Formats: sequence, structure tokens, C-alpha cells
Amino acid sequence: MDGGVSQVDSFDPKPRLAKENGQNPYDKFKVDATQFGNVGKILKSPWDFKQYGESGIWMSDLFPNIATCVDDIAVIRSMVSNFPEHTNANYFLHTGSGIQGRPSMGAWVNYGLGSMNDNLPGYVVLDGGLTPPGGLDNFKNGFLPATYQASVLKPRRIPVSNIVALEESSQLQIDKLKHIEKMDQALLGKVIQSDQISSTIDNYELAFNMQSSLPELTDLAGESEVTKELYGLNSDDKHTKIYGTQCILARRLVERGVRFIELTCPNVGFDRWDQHSRLKKGHEANAHAVDQPIAGLLKDLKSRGLLEETLVVFAGEFGRTPFAQGKDGRDHNPSAFSIWLAGAGIKGGTTYGTTDEYGYRVVDKPTTIHDLHATMLHLLGVDHVQQTYRFGGRDIRLTDVHGHIIKGILA
Repeated sequence: MDGGVSQVDSFDPKPRLAKENGQNPYDKFKVDATQFGNVGKILKSPWDFKQYGESGIWMSDLFPNIATCVDDIAVIRSMVSNFPEHTNANYFLHTGSGIQGRPSMGAWVNYGLGSMNDNLPGYVVLDGGLTPPGGLDNFKNGFLPATYQASVLKPRRIPVSNIVALEESSQLQIDKLKHIEKMDQALLGKVIQSDQISSTIDNYELAFNMQSSLPELTDLAGESEVTKELYGLNSDDKHTKIYGTQCILARRLVERGVRFIELTCPNVGFDRWDQHSRLKKGHEANAHAVDQPIAGLLKDLKSRGLLEETLVVFAGEFGRTPFAQGKDGRDHNPSAFSIWLAGAGIKGGTTYGTTDEYGYRVVDKPTTIHDLHATMLHLLGVDHVQQTYRFGGRDIRLTDVHGHIIKGILA
């Protein structure tokens, strides 16, 4: 959910914003420097909040479908980031570092757990149309062997380019690949970065296997009309259809043993969740694209008995200010934002952490990206302290020297 979902318009209700709507924020609290230096008046949420589920968690009507799943999710309202700018904040969210070049979390999981399916990648990004700022480096292997980086698939019948064989016979293709492998093997031990050559050989083999596995994966003919309706594949909104296809493919990848899957957002025409203006139109367009498919995914996983062994994370790189940018937008806010998790040992119907009366700063249980990574690895069965890789003369880990498991959201 890159761009900066507004916490005070989604998962963190702040009635005081309505009471003080239009007032000067400088008269109410200390205002930090913003991305564009355009500080407007306090801005109430355009959406109504109410309690949902047996747990009674407050959520806005921006996400009416996700709200029906509230008893299965844990909302963290006290997330903080080190970076107020999209590229660095996305690197931080994905790799635990604000600078380019570190392995993504998906690569760490792929490295630590390996693949459960020889015919599919262990780490897949389902690209809905918008790659996060920072580009593909958000999904790369960094200093880990290249075989652990993400494979990017499109939510379409042929999800990756050049996967259909051009050769007239499979034997001809096999002969060509064996010849390429023979040349690559000849270079092993003769160049400094032999691990990259080994990874290239592995990737050729995987690509060959994917020629049969990907068409089967993306063939949704066997999915019932009820299931397609659940995910929004019959929606009049083409962006809901795109994201619904991503979500149903994500479930199918889970069923086939793919370890780590990330979904990027479709391009709804409002610059991701980054509404520096037209907050209501932009957030509504983005939410409409993802709300039904995400709820459908949670319900489908649960009905199939897969939710208890699958971790679902809804997260962006930072939040937004409780005051306006201009008249009807919100600027970046790394000092407080909300995310949620479900499944795989998460205590559903839970909220964790607190922000101030304006949703501007965290006042209780500040939670870092390193804490999130440590918790996700823990739920996947990996010790974030023990999982390391030797590089540059030291043992490096995803969480560096930081990170604590967020025990308050664990079942």
C-alpha cells in the first residue's frame, strides 16, 4: 500500500480532528517540518468511524469489506519510520535499510526457508501496475545470492515475458539450455562472482520449469463463480478486477508452496495513496480497488484452513498529517501510522499502540520497521537474531542490531 495510507482516515479514529477542524495546528501542538512545507489547517476525516465485529475495533467506512474481517486482524496504530520520503521509506520497509542495495525481506525469507515448489519461485511479486518508489531494488537480493531475489509476475494469462517457448520442440530448447549451462559452468571458479553464475544457472532451470507451472497457476477457469465474486473479479471497477486477480493468484501461490508474496497496487490515476491533494477522491479510488479483494482473500484463506498458516500484512511506508496540505490533502508523516496483520499466530480482534489525540505522534508502544520484520520472521519460524549472512567481514541480518518481537499481537 505504498504512498502513505492516512491513519486518521482508516484505522486510527481521532474525534478531536472534527472538533477542531479548520483551526491552526500551530496553536495546538508542535508541528514538525513537512515534505513540502505547506502546513494547512487541522483537517477532519471525510469518513465516519464505527465499531466492528465482536472485538469492537474502530475502523472507518473507507474499508467496509475489510471491516467485516476485523476479528481476524491485529491493528498496530503505533508504527514509526525513520524516513519522510517515499524512496528511502520504501527501502526501509522492504529491506530494513533506508539506502539502496540491501536484501529485501522476501529475499531473506527465501534464503532462510527455501522454496517448497521446484517449479515456482520462492519469492513472487504480483505487480498490479505501480512499482513502489525505489523500483525493483525493493525486491532485490542485495548481497545474497541472486537466486533469492523476487520474480515479478503480472496478473494476466501469461504473467511474465518470454515464458512461452519459441523452439519448435522441447528437446531443442533443452539442448540450447544445456549448451548455455555448459558455457556458464566453464566460467565457475574463473571469475570473482561465481555465485552469480551459479544463480544464473539455477534461474535458467527454474524458468524452464515455469513454462508448465505458470499457465496452470494463472488459469482461473477452475475457480467457482462464487469465489470470483468474493474477490471482486466481476466488479465494474477494472482496478478492483486487477487487484482481485492478484489476490486470487496470491492464494493459488500459497497453495503451491510459494513462501513470500507481495502485491503492488493498481494504478487508479491518483498517484498511489499519496494524496497531497484530493484526499477524499484519491483514497476512495485506492480503497475501492483493494478493499473487496483483500477481504475476499482473508475469507477464502480462512474457509480453506489456510489463514492459520499464512501471514497477511497490510502496510505502507508511513502515514499522513492530521492537518491539511493546501485545502484538501495531507502531507507525509513518518511519526505515526497504522498497519495490520492477520493469520499465522496473530491475535485477531486486537489493537496495539496509541497515538496522541490528533494521530500525529506515537505516545505508547512505538513500533519500528525492525520490530515488524522481527515479528514477521518469528511467525514464519525464523529467529531474526540467528539468521545472518556473512558480507563485508561481518555477519549481517535483516534487523541489523535492532528489532523486538511484538508480543502484544501474538495469539
